[in-house]
Amino acid sequence: MSASENNSNLESAVANFYELTNKNGAKLSVIPFGATVTSLKIPTKNNELVDVVLGFDTIEGYEKSFQLEGKPYLGATVGRYAGRISEGKFELNGKTYQLAINNGVNSLHGGIDNFSQKNWIVESVTTGENPSITLSYVSAANEENYPGELSVSLTYTLSEENELILEYKATTTEDTVINLTHHSYFNLDGHQSDVAGQDLIVHAQKVVETREDCIPTGTILEVANTVFDYRTAKKCPKNIDNTFVVENNDEVKATLFSPKTNLKMDVYTDQPGVHIYVGGNCGPDLKGKENASYHALSGICFETQNFPDAPNHANFPNAVLKKGDVYTQKTTYKFEAL
Repeated sequence: MSASENNSNLESAVANFYELTNKNGAKLSVIPFGATVTSLKIPTKNNELVDVVLGFDTIEGYEKSFQLEGKPYLGATVGRYAGRISEGKFELNGKTYQLAINNGVNSLHGGIDNFSQKNWIVESVTTGENPSITLSYVSAANEENYPGELSVSLTYTLSEENELILEYKATTTEDTVINLTHHSYFNLDGHQSDVAGQDLIVHAQKVVETREDCIPTGTILEVANTVFDYRTAKKCPKNIDNTFVVENNDEVKATLFSPKTNLKMDVYTDQPGVHIYVGGNCGPDLKGKENASYHALSGICFETQNFPDAPNHANFPNAVLKKGDVYTQKTTYKFEAL
């Protein structure tokens, strides 16, 4: 069913902005550019709507953000490979592949012209109970030098329990590597505030050790007695760019809570890692929605994914998608008003 066939609960305030509303009044806005979440408004106990993700007012704003030195990837879908790959190189089936370099000497978030900058196709929009939107993108063989034509679909569902559910699926014409993630910057006080006063819990015993350039060493560290121990609530860090190792698919992987709005967000995923990111290069050139001046503490990312550089570490979870197999991923951001 196309957007034009059923739009009883679908509002397109601006061309290419698709808005879904559940029965609680929560609202999700998505654009095809980068399969990007532009707005997510969650009701508080007082029925005030809080926009809990950073974004821009126009599609042009998202396009221009990729010209900035510190590309923020606000709300974007990241691929083919989220995170960094050392020197942009990996070996698969005895062949070495050299990817496009876009982060020092490394490849980051899929390369120069990555999934976050592609116009995805809107396949369907459903309304009524648990409204959803499904988008797709076909990445040509050798795009950014990745092997195989990769066909990807992503469904965003706004559940009646105020969950943002992301379900990915991908197939390939040749063996390839894949690691998809979502790059919203969350802020439970609203996108014009900062996250410094919000409480963070990460249910992880271990973290991926990295070099100064954020490339994994291959070692997995215990978080106990380190700055990465967020097993009990601590205030959001001012600067973090690390992958936490998570287990037990049905359990909460991370929690963000705002004492100001009394909103809580729980993160669930079937992925082996949750990459926590705060403190990006959000300088004075980055003007967000409603003329907000975004800065390094404007939001916190929970990038559910495989480990960075996994194709180059035999002890990391497998990142290979074989021809004939299907890649699937499910991540849920569940919101509660306490």
